[in-house]
Amino acid sequence: MKKREEIEEKYKWNLTEYSKSSEACEKELADIQKKFSEIEKFENKLNSDENIYACLKLESEISQVLSRLYVYSSLKLKENAKNSKAVELSEKVGSVCVNFGTITSFIDVEIGELSNEKLKALENNKNYPEFRTYFKAILRHKAHMLSKKEEKLLSQMGEFTGGFSDVFDMFDNADVKFEDALDSKGVPHKLTHATYSLLVESADRELRKNAIINMNKAYGEYNNTIATNYINDVKVGTFFAKIRNYPSALSASIYAEEASEEVYKTLLEGVNNNLKVFHKYFDIKRRQLGQKTFALYDIYAKTCEDFDIKLSYEEALELVKEACKPLGEEYVSLLERAKNEHWIDVYENEGKDSGAFSWGAYGVHPVVLTNYVSNCNSVFTLAHELGHCMHTYYSNTNQPYEDAGYTIFVAEVASNVNEMLMLLYLSNKAKTKEEKIYYYDYLLSMFRGSVFRQTMFSEFEYFAHDTYEKTSALSKDILNNFYLELNKRYFGKGVEILDEIKYEWSRIPHFYSSFYVYKYATGLISAMVIARNIFSGKENAKENYLKFLSLGSSLPPVELLKIAGVNLEDKCTFDEAFAFIDGILNDWNKLLEN
Repeated sequence: MKKREEIEEKYKWNLTEYSKSSEACEKELADIQKKFSEIEKFENKLNSDENIYACLKLESEISQVLSRLYVYSSLKLKENAKNSKAVELSEKVGSVCVNFGTITSFIDVEIGELSNEKLKALENNKNYPEFRTYFKAILRHKAHMLSKKEEKLLSQMGEFTGGFSDVFDMFDNADVKFEDALDSKGVPHKLTHATYSLLVESADRELRKNAIINMNKAYGEYNNTIATNYINDVKVGTFFAKIRNYPSALSASIYAEEASEEVYKTLLEGVNNNLKVFHKYFDIKRRQLGQKTFALYDIYAKTCEDFDIKLSYEEALELVKEACKPLGEEYVSLLERAKNEHWIDVYENEGKDSGAFSWGAYGVHPVVLTNYVSNCNSVFTLAHELGHCMHTYYSNTNQPYEDAGYTIFVAEVASNVNEMLMLLYLSNKAKTKEEKIYYYDYLLSMFRGSVFRQTMFSEFEYFAHDTYEKTSALSKDILNNFYLELNKRYFGKGVEILDEIKYEWSRIPHFYSSFYVYKYATGLISAMVIARNIFSGKENAKENYLKFLSLGSSLPPVELLKIAGVNLEDKCTFDEAFAFIDGILNDWNKLLEN
């Protein structure tokens, strides 16, 4: 593997807009800390319009600088974790940011103590439109705010009440061990987190089966410990919800991001009502694999073993641009800017962060990290991360700092729109039956992973919290049995289920971020509806989508998606997405018959 300095400069991101150098970052950090004392002077004095706006503007000014420096120091670490200077800088900036958060903790509390009438007047003050959303949020959360003393106490409790995720991560990353998976010839294959995805895609059916059995069995051996850890996490979430006067942990989570419980429940209902579409997919895949039966361990098997996209990075970017042409010239020109102005860090090097992501700070261009190799997955990953990148660019360009950051609820929409446009473009241009089936299976695998799987996880989370909140009775057996029955219902009678799958819930780290995973499902469904409308040339679909990208968090996320043409509170939206998938399955079925 190449060292960082051996990578050509044109394939590295340019971070000079964030900070000229590590030394310049440290100097800016020292300079901005001098303003912390100015913020402290406002404590116990946020009782006049003049002081309130002066304090908020100063906090915003400092926050923008700290955000930029924090991203810079983090990105320097991401590009090479072996760089000791980058480690030190990241820790230093992170420590200052935590300190600033502590210093400013009085602001929300003091402003929250103002009367509703006063807050409404502040919200409607046309001289400070950038803080309108802030005051609106304070009004929303006021009913759930506690006193200064209580808020400080809860903040301090966070150090130990949030440790259940850390316990799981330590076990998952350092302690759990897996038996080798045997193939059909009895040859053992090393099973680790890294090799698992390769083994379950193997052409050897016995190897796929043993990989899934051994992976889940390993967690089953620690079922008592993991279940106790997770149940305590559920208890803590319920406690914090109750103490802040929310009816449930789900309600608290949904309220925090201005989403809607109706969306959560409509998702569960919409997917359950359309499970037959997934069952149709599993049967078509069974036929594609040439098997008489279909089991849970066949889900990940490759349908077109020999097909792949072999493109250079430059060719891949051209393909992304071509696929995104329905979004207009400006969007495509921004993709070109991302390449020419070095927003993208392209290739793997020693110490570089694995995987891919997009990130940014207000007032500077966003960036993308990839570890590009010449295959289909890298091409789609590039399209995905550039979707995030464009969303950040449009939001930051069109909104004030206070409204620019979009919520997690809509974060996966733009990335998935890019991928969907790619799939629609490539499947339409496919020259062979094998190529078209490859793209169909890729699309269906996305849909299964993000909608089928994440909705099943969401239903499990809902059950776990609801059961504890109503009965205070939650045990490993209750969790295991429900998860097993959940799998049987979701996969249907045509798919053989392994008993060991009842332990799968206990290896999902996202369960320690309660009610997070459903957003993967709503994100892809939203993207599917948006991309289909744009690709088909539906009137105003492109314009409405670009407006959505430009609005940041200036409106609640559910309302933002309505502007883009998606109503997640309407079950018809889910039916529309499944009808589209059913059409793809019908085409795939015809290809099998020919």
